[in-house]
Formats: sequence, C-alpha cells, structure tokens
Amino acid sequence: MIRKFLRRVFRRDTSHSAEPALIPVALHGISRDRVSPASRRICTVLQEAGFRAYVVGGAVRDLIAGIAPKDFDVATDATPEQVRQLFRRSRIIGRRFRIVHVMSGPETIEVSTFRAHLSDDASTDEHGRILADNVWGSIAEDATRRDFTVNALYYNPTDETVIDYHHGVGDLKQKTLRIIGDSQARYREDPVRMLRAIRLATKLDLVIDPVARAPIRELADLLGNVPAARLFDEMLKLLTSGQSVGCLKRLREEGLHKGLLPLLDVILEQPQGERFVWLALENTDERVRAGKPVSPGFLFATLLWHEVLSNWEARKAREEPLQPALFEAMNEVLDQQAEQLAITRKISADIKEIWALQPRFERRSGKTPFRLLEQARFRAGYDFLRLRALSGEIALEIPEWWDRFADANPEERGVLLQPERDPGARNKRRRRRRKTPGEGLPETNT
Repeated sequence: MIRKFLRRVFRRDTSHSAEPALIPVALHGISRDRVSPASRRICTVLQEAGFRAYVVGGAVRDLIAGIAPKDFDVATDATPEQVRQLFRRSRIIGRRFRIVHVMSGPETIEVSTFRAHLSDDASTDEHGRILADNVWGSIAEDATRRDFTVNALYYNPTDETVIDYHHGVGDLKQKTLRIIGDSQARYREDPVRMLRAIRLATKLDLVIDPVARAPIRELADLLGNVPAARLFDEMLKLLTSGQSVGCLKRLREEGLHKGLLPLLDVILEQPQGERFVWLALENTDERVRAGKPVSPGFLFATLLWHEVLSNWEARKAREEPLQPALFEAMNEVLDQQAEQLAITRKISADIKEIWALQPRFERRSGKTPFRLLEQARFRAGYDFLRLRALSGEIALEIPEWWDRFADANPEERGVLLQPERDPGARNKRRRRRRKTPGEGLPETNT
C-alpha cells in the first residue's frame, strides 16, 4: 500500500498538469520546528490576511536533503505593496525583480510575489536575458518560472505539506538535477542558472540531467553579459558552499570557469599557484562544514594572491620601492578583476589589508612584531601567511616563529626577536630623512 502511494506521489508527470502533488510530512520529513520562526510568522500573517504564503525554494530543498538552510525565503500572491503594508519593518528592493525584505529580530526574510509566465513582449536583451520581471501570476505559473525542479517546492508551515508541481521531491530523492522547461531558453533568460546548476549538483551530490547539461558549454560565453554584481554574488555562494573544491573542478570540466576569475585561469596553470589555491579552498570547505565563519575577503585574497605576487616581483625587479610596489600591484590586480566580478568596497579593503601585512611578517626584529600583533587583521594575515608556507612559497619556519612569538610572554618575546640586520643603515636612513635648514628650497640666482 505504502509503495503504491510513493510511486503515485513521485512518478514523473509528463502531461504538465497544473495539479501539483501534495506531499505530507511523513514523506518529506520537514516539521515546522525546523523552519525559522521569522519565516513561519510571515507566512501566518499573510495567510491570516487572506493571502497564500509558503516557504519556498532552497530552504525546502535543503531541509529535505538533510542540510541546514542558510536562509529562508517566502513566496506569496500578495503584491510587494501589500506585503509592505502588513510588516512595519520591511522595505521593497530591486528593479528587475521587485521583492520585499522583511526584518524580524536578527533575521531578514526575502518575500517575493508569484511570477506569471513570460509574455512575448517581455523585456529582454539581444541574447534573451530577462531585464524586467514584475508581472504577477499564480503559484502554478511561479513554479514553472523557477529554474530547477528541486527549487520549485513550496512548504506550508500551517499544515506541514509540500506542494510539488514538477516532481522536485522525487528528483531530489533520485539524485537528479533537472531544469524546468527548455534548457537553452532558460539559460538564455538567466545565464547565472548555469553556475547554479554546478553549485547545486556539487552541494547535493546530484547528477545533472543530460538535457540540462548539454547546452552549458555552448552557452558559457553568455556569462560575460551578466552584471558583475550578480556574478560576484553567485561566485561567493559557490565558494562558500562547503564544496568549493568540487564546484571549481566541475566549472572547469564544463568550461564555465573562463572569465569568471580571469586571473585565476592563469594561476591554475602554475604549479605553486595551483597548490596555493587548492589549499585555500580546502581550508574554506573545512571551515564551512565545521560551522565556522568564512571571510569573503580572505577567500578572494587567496584566489588572487599569486597574480599580485607576480606583479609585485616584476616591480621589485625594476627597483621600485618595496611597499609602494606592493600597493601598485594590489590595485592593478583588483582593477582587472573588477571588470568581471564587482567585489564590494568593504571586501576589497579586507583583501588589501591581508596582502599589505605579508611583508611585515618578514621583519622579526625591533618593534615591528609587537605592533603587528596589535593589528586587527593579524589573525587573518597570519592564516594567509601559513597557507603561503604550506604551498611552498615561503619557508615554514616563518609562521612557526610567529606561532611561538604570539604565544610567548613579554620576556620570552624579547628573547625570540632576531637581531637587527644593520642598525647603522637604519640610522643613516634616519639622518637622510632629516632636512637641513633651507633643504628642498629652489635655488635662486643672485
């Protein structure tokens, strides 16, 4: 009896019927206490106001797969203005896709209105990418508009049922990632879906359905038409998924990595640079899986370091001053990368701080080590230094010395300090910096 019911619920519907499968909690396993209180409350308020409202998409998918969701989204038939009226702490954001951010305690829940089918006169660019999408529709239309079947799932916290229009629960249990609709058209509408396919397949250990996989290599160039800010957001999700190593390998297999991190393409062709990158990504994955925080600034600092290093070495060979040469190299590399990925100003500042600390770790005499310990970014800079040593770029003795120095008491630190290389040279530099009266003034003819 139970087997017949399972087959009936999870069989693929080839007729594209508008009637969804209503899957009870006994089969999908999501009890309401596993859903964030804020998203439950938002659904309740909307439903009591006469609207339909469900937890939707990635959170439902992850809960069924046994993964703790990073965030919870809500979908409803209420318009953004109607949602805004119901929640005092909320704001409407976006132009291309208007949604509402509802703040509840420490949580911010993204509430979107059901989208309608695309009309023939929908606003798109010459490649088919959707430029505006604010036409509201039914839940059935909204499900069809979603990218993959495992994302077209709607959970009702009130009765704990999952509404499934496209066999998403069955695909998830059968470890298959299928796209909804024509794959070419769906990727042209939003090329970021190709990156999302790689991320989801790797994260959930799914096999990408041949129909969904076939056009990816052919359409990879469309990513060059995506706004840099969106690409950055998607790459950040991919790199902090806990499966960044697997994701990057699959991106390369599918031909999607070219142009996403342009300088990374070069780095991965250098043995030392490649080892450094893989060590950094493995370290990030371990932290994510252990529930530890991950700094985007640290992550991108590792991915782009070897291009900075190469640029810096070239400048030093031209006898440019050490620290100014590093800053010039940093700016040049970040400017090149910004053409493809819109790394935020804050993250760029974090990246630069980590890079700028590296030469200071070389100086282990005088007052420099004590001052460096007081730097707010010391720990991040040290972790970065250790990765450099593990990859073979610098001697492991350097981070090991800093380990001992950081853990030592004040007296022991004094013993650990290395002698000044040439104290006399420092005094000479200081004397040169002192100007005599009239120094630097232009000469005049008398």
